[in-house]
Amino acid sequence: MSGHRNRLALLLWSADPDRPELCAAPFVHATAAAAIDCEVEIHFSGRAVRLLVAGVADGLHPSSAREVTVLHFMRQAADLGVRFLACAMALKAHVGEGEILIPEFRGTAGAAAFVARALDPEWSTLVY
Repeated sequence: MSGHRNRLALLLWSADPDRPELCAAPFVHATAAAAIDCEVEIHFSGRAVRLLVAGVADGLHPSSAREVTVLHFMRQAADLGVRFLACAMALKAHVGEGEILIPEFRGTAGAAAFVARALDPEWSTLVY
């Protein structure tokens, strides 16, 4: 990928547990990017941080066929090295005390971190 951007940051905002039909696409795109050797981060914001709570994504199905869970798509991405980052304010607002986050969670990164990615010419960004 010489001469091309090979870093991708995705922002999950409207893809949250209340809308599971929107939750597969970001992880499919992240997996595809990682498969072609892109460095990939997924930034969870707003209610999307609920996907990081143990037990939430494995109870969600993106289609009525109910063949696979949202967690399945998340793990495919994580298995290829996609980093899952969450807004600290969103975690505080939407994750209850004592709730456990999935092992794929890698840390916090707020709005400024995602904006920095969007402004960096080495990174491409997508918003879901």
